[in-house]
Amino acid sequence: MKILVTGGAGFIGSAVVRRAIRKRGYSIVNLDSLTYAANLANLTSVDGDQRYKFEQVDILDGDALERVFLKHDPDAVMHLAAESHVDRSIDSPLAFVDTNVMGTATLLQAARSHYDRLSGQRRERFRFHHVSTDEVYGALGEEGCFTETSPYLPNSPYAASKASSDMMVRAWGKTFDLPVVISNCSNNYGPYQFPEKLIPVVTLKALAGKPIPVYGGGLNVRDWLYVDDHAEALLTILERGRLGEIYNVGGDAEVANIDLVKRICAIVDRERPKDRPSEALIEFVKDRPGHDFRYAIDATKMKTELGWSPSVNVDQGLALTVRWYLGNEAWWGPILSGAFKQERLGLSAARAS
Repeated sequence: MKILVTGGAGFIGSAVVRRAIRKRGYSIVNLDSLTYAANLANLTSVDGDQRYKFEQVDILDGDALERVFLKHDPDAVMHLAAESHVDRSIDSPLAFVDTNVMGTATLLQAARSHYDRLSGQRRERFRFHHVSTDEVYGALGEEGCFTETSPYLPNSPYAASKASSDMMVRAWGKTFDLPVVISNCSNNYGPYQFPEKLIPVVTLKALAGKPIPVYGGGLNVRDWLYVDDHAEALLTILERGRLGEIYNVGGDAEVANIDLVKRICAIVDRERPKDRPSEALIEFVKDRPGHDFRYAIDATKMKTELGWSPSVNVDQGLALTVRWYLGNEAWWGPILSGAFKQERLGLSAARAS
């Protein structure tokens, strides 16, 4: 099988590419525009493999997409390309509308043209798998979990843009008979995650002995999913998921942010002992505007229908992730020495209020 993966140089996308080639033996065309969070260094393990090809293309460029489909003639599409950081969506919401909504619609049109050219078994096998987020469902209270039938109630520009892209995919499936499937996942973590997200931020701040920012009181709860488990789930959905269906992918690992931060600090201190405990670096800062209280995924459908379940629990995953960052300064060092300084984003709404 040859899969066109959009956003394949990003955090989750690169995990999918590596796993698809190593574990499945698939051929992969990685289509990525190489924005700030993309990094081809994520893919050095497959670079040079004859089964791996790279195309630097923006999903908003319809002509370029058409060229890629004609050149590579894929059997499936896995769509992961997206603007994905909530704080950035607060500062620059229209960029999220452009990429996540218009980009998805442009990609769907190119995929539709490609699908119309297929015949026979290749047409029967073709799939368009759209990878989304649990944030489309909004926020939960103290109890309950998101299911595939939960209503969409997005609260951030990022979540709204992803909810819109989900609806675009559904519409192309219903209106144009494009064979689509959608997945919504909980918070991912693991190696190669761009250091603007919580776990790498805390890890690298603790390592450097710098203040560790925690939004509000740190009581917001997230369900954490190790990225390699997610990559396996995505490939399973592509291979065996029912067309037109939604599949929720979660890690069965709910943790309050403050507890997660303390666990990371403890791992850093075990691996790199120092005079002052890293937990003393925690500083509570002004909360994110519209910060959703809790997300939790009910992944029963994935487990019962497709036989997938997470293999890495949160303590195992945190240890693996923190150790990876501690041992891979060659990967993150150039990022922090460049334009990105792990500065606080997403305060424009607060300043305007």
